[in-house]
Amino acid sequence: MSLKITLKGNERLIVGGAVVRNGGKGTILFIENTVPILREKDILGEKDATTPCKRVYFTIQLMYIDEANVPQYRTTYLDLARDILEAAPSTASYLEQISTRIEDGNYYQALKAARNLIEYEEELLKNAN
Repeated sequence: MSLKITLKGNERLIVGGAVVRNGGKGTILFIENTVPILREKDILGEKDATTPCKRVYFTIQLMYIDEANVPQYRTTYLDLARDILEAAPSTASYLEQISTRIEDGNYYQALKAARNLIEYEEELLKNAN
């Protein structure tokens, strides 16, 4: 079963580690095997990873698209998670969900859980100000 992806004009997409940009009008792609895929709305650039939780998301994104270096990224993730947990113990349930998904090798689901962590971080920062 193919995965059907509809891209808007100039929309970016990561497919198996390659960044692809649609050059014209809307395009429909069919992905016929299992590869890491991230749509532009789900891609976080390194320069945009400006908070601890966004750095967690970026690190998991790297795990997802760069399988060869997962052990290095896991170490980075564990360091970030430890620091976040020390600073904000209330993040424990979010980090537990993310860690479970990482341990299962389900990096896309870990990214989705990391989005929830980022939203929680934004709420904490808003309330701190």
